[in-house]
Amino acid sequence: MAIAALAVTALSIVSPLGRAEAAADPVLAYGARIAGDDARTRIVIDMDREPAFSVHYLDNPVRVVVDLPATAFGFPAADLKPIGLFKDIRYGTMDQDSARIVLTATKPVKLVMAKVQADENGKGHRLVLDAEMLPAAQFAELVKQQSWTNDDTAKDVGPVVPMEKPDSGIFLVAVDAGHGGIDTGATASDGVTQEKEITLAYAKLLADRLNAQPGIKAFLTRDKDEYLSLSQRVTIARQNHASLFISLHADTLKQKDIRGATVYTISDKASDKLASEVADRENNSDQLAGAETQAQPAAVADILMDLTRRETQAFSISLAQDVLTSFNGQIAMINNPHRHAGFRVLQAPDVPSILLELGFLSNKEDEKLLLDPDWRQKLVGQLTNAVKQYRASIVANGG
Repeated sequence: MAIAALAVTALSIVSPLGRAEAAADPVLAYGARIAGDDARTRIVIDMDREPAFSVHYLDNPVRVVVDLPATAFGFPAADLKPIGLFKDIRYGTMDQDSARIVLTATKPVKLVMAKVQADENGKGHRLVLDAEMLPAAQFAELVKQQSWTNDDTAKDVGPVVPMEKPDSGIFLVAVDAGHGGIDTGATASDGVTQEKEITLAYAKLLADRLNAQPGIKAFLTRDKDEYLSLSQRVTIARQNHASLFISLHADTLKQKDIRGATVYTISDKASDKLASEVADRENNSDQLAGAETQAQPAAVADILMDLTRRETQAFSISLAQDVLTSFNGQIAMINNPHRHAGFRVLQAPDVPSILLELGFLSNKEDEKLLLDPDWRQKLVGQLTNAVKQYRASIVANGG
């Protein structure tokens, strides 16, 4: 059967809360929950026993299709209300021996995990589906290469095409230009220059400088004026196996006399009031752009980026110290220039990450420098030196 025909079939025979009609003993799906955002979303369905299942992908629109044995769906439809990566979720009976779940996505996705596991009390099982955004070209290849056979099971959810891992000798840096698109960030005193423009200019130059260094490659999370959620930025870095993540910003403060660069690392407790205020403002970017992250139930909170990876946090602090050393005597910095707070954009559990405030647009001297091409070259040069020093220390320690 052609994939196009399958698309029509999946959409026409699946309806919410459909019941297995004549199956002798259908699996009972008695609970469901969903959590996530526009980069990663998890669905968990509680079942009275372990079901066999298979997963397939369809395009136009992008869908993930999960085929199940005869199943009675006994949970309220509101428990599986579409959020995050999914804009429509339908489920129901196919025939007396089978049922189907159809997840219509907002963008190309893949299931990075699809498995059934026993619940804590050992009396039932859970179907766990972890979806992650995927570049369109890779999704097209995923659809093209898959085969709709009984061998396409939970242990093989399709030929997911992973991001190509960089050469082991290459040190890969994700350069993140803060804000973008509808999220303009701060505005200079002239009322014209916007933070999103400054961060992109600095990010492009930094990526170019890093790519000119032997053994280092850099890529941009955004290379044009577009909106990316905080979670998307982190996911892009992780999907590309980045060794470092550097997010660039140029904020404003009520205290217009404060000026200079600041390096932030992540912590569940802010180092001071200023760090807390800056983190709250940056974490608000999604809400201001109309993409506020949903509150996550504790049972599925592990799909979000873990703040407590101690080794990664230690590497982040090491990077921050290298930046401060490189800036010392060359780039003006605020008092106590290394600060920490709960920045969501720094939440990658396995990528050392810093947020660098290049300066403050609320300060006239900083504003003048931030708009100066010669200053941009100087600051980016010192930041490049810091990355080189960090990489050298990692290599020297066998990293």
